[in-house]
Amino acid sequence: MEDFMTLIRVYFQAAIAAELGITNLSMLPDLRVFKTTLRVPTVNNRLGVGEKARCRKMLKEIYEMDDNFFKEIDHSMRRNCRKLQDVQVYLVQFQGFTQDLMMLMGNLMKFKLRLPGFFKKALYTMTEKTVNDIFTKNNYTDPGVLKTVVAVREYDRRLGFSQKWITDFVYKVVMLAKKEPKAKDESIKK
Repeated sequence: MEDFMTLIRVYFQAAIAAELGITNLSMLPDLRVFKTTLRVPTVNNRLGVGEKARCRKMLKEIYEMDDNFFKEIDHSMRRNCRKLQDVQVYLVQFQGFTQDLMMLMGNLMKFKLRLPGFFKKALYTMTEKTVNDIFTKNNYTDPGVLKTVVAVREYDRRLGFSQKWITDFVYKVVMLAKKEPKAKDESIKK
């Protein structure tokens, strides 16, 4: 799951570098690590072009992401990052969005997340319904949940992602979290 989120951050940073013509790798730490680790060559003397293509290919092959997923990221980034000063704000907004969204999904789906991994279709449908509820339902009783719902809606208004994109993103993170091994208790080892 951590590798997936790192590749998503790398894709964002590569798209931003390609779009805005950023040449300073120290501004984009995840992209720098990705570029140096995998020895991705610079394409046409522009930072971000080759890295974006390589990252996209990896996300498609390893995590089976589709083209619409990337198109929506590119559209959101182009709409929100017109100048260099917008980049940091955009990346912070995306980070806040993902953190609030995942916390909210954990609270709203509760026991549904414990379904076995082979119920993929059912889990996707439940994720889709929960995402739809976040954007349409207003009768939450818990004030913490209500505050987070408002924050997620505001982030989404700024970032411009569709409910389909959010559902695909959350579903992929949930499925990857199910596959990760559980942490062993230290006291059991001793």
